Amino acid sequence: MTIDWIKENGLLVFEVITGSKAYGLNTAESDTDIRGVFILPKDMFYSLEYSAQVANETNDIVYYELKRFIELLAKNNPNIMEMLNIPEQFVLQRHEIMEYLKDNIFLSKLCEKTFANYAFSQIKKAYGLEKKIVNPVEAKRKSVMDFCFVHIEKEAIILKHFLEIKGWDQNKIGLSAITHLKDCYNLFHSESLPYRGIIRTENANDVTLSTIPKEEKPIGLLYFNKDGYSAYCKKYKEYWEWVGKRNEARYNTTMSHGKSYDSKNMMHVFRLLLMAKEIGSDGKINVYRKDREFLLSIREGKYEYDELLAKAEALKDELPTLFRNSALPDTPDFEKINKLLIEMRESYYEKF
Repeated sequence: MTIDWIKENGLLVFEVITGSKAYGLNTAESDTDIRGVFILPKDMFYSLEYSAQVANETNDIVYYELKRFIELLAKNNPNIMEMLNIPEQFVLQRHEIMEYLKDNIFLSKLCEKTFANYAFSQIKKAYGLEKKIVNPVEAKRKSVMDFCFVHIEKEAIILKHFLEIKGWDQNKIGLSAITHLKDCYNLFHSESLPYRGIIRTENANDVTLSTIPKEEKPIGLLYFNKDGYSAYCKKYKEYWEWVGKRNEARYNTTMSHGKSYDSKNMMHVFRLLLMAKEIGSDGKINVYRKDREFLLSIREGKYEYDELLAKAEALKDELPTLFRNSALPDTPDFEKINKLLIEMRESYYEKF
């Protein structure tokens, strides 16, 4: 099932522009995020072909099947709750069946946790990005030999340095395993014996062992830091996958303000916390932000990370009292919501 198939078969009942444009926080580089709701034909709904959610390759467009959409509303999922409160100018399509759904059916004190928890997950994402920005990984991948050391007498020498001192080719080296000593090998050298070398290729992921004549004497002990090499490979892969997928405009913004954190993530931390505060005090979800200037100042990197973290903690600390005193129910009425879902689906299948 695809986005196009849903549209071509007239299954889409709700479609809105979400994200930065709906918040009034978009810039010239902002993407257009679209979310929607579709209803499966009756035979597919009852069959094994049920699909709860469909997205395009970039996740810029995501459609939820009616059941999944209402499940997320009942859990007070922030992104889904926002969809029922999108300003009219960002609504692309609304089927009459959507008139059944009003946000006051779902809005509850659960929002204290869902909005705040989502906000603080964004802080973790911003912090995780900081590591990659501050600690870039060189494009040239290190090899196994960069993690090998040679022990001669009382000294441990980096393998490459050892070979330079000796003037030896790594292909003339033979290694044999040492029983009970993990990742340690006896090291031999010969210009005439057919040793297999330390590694067979630059892309090898382990050292190579050779057949060693019994009369040969080792000239030292080689240690391969295999755990360190494995950790490096993981870091290398994660970093360059991140580079390949990162939003360059967003990355350049982060680099330009020099604060070493993802300022867009931090902006959304405060958007979510401020929305939670408004829900607790006013019982409303305000998608379009009147605090645009403050939020954009965060995106522009006008605050230090520790300062923002302290402000976010202070905002979060306000929420328990606000929600405790709120007139909102503790949770949505799940029985009522379930009946509503059945009624909507029956009405849709009967008329359409």
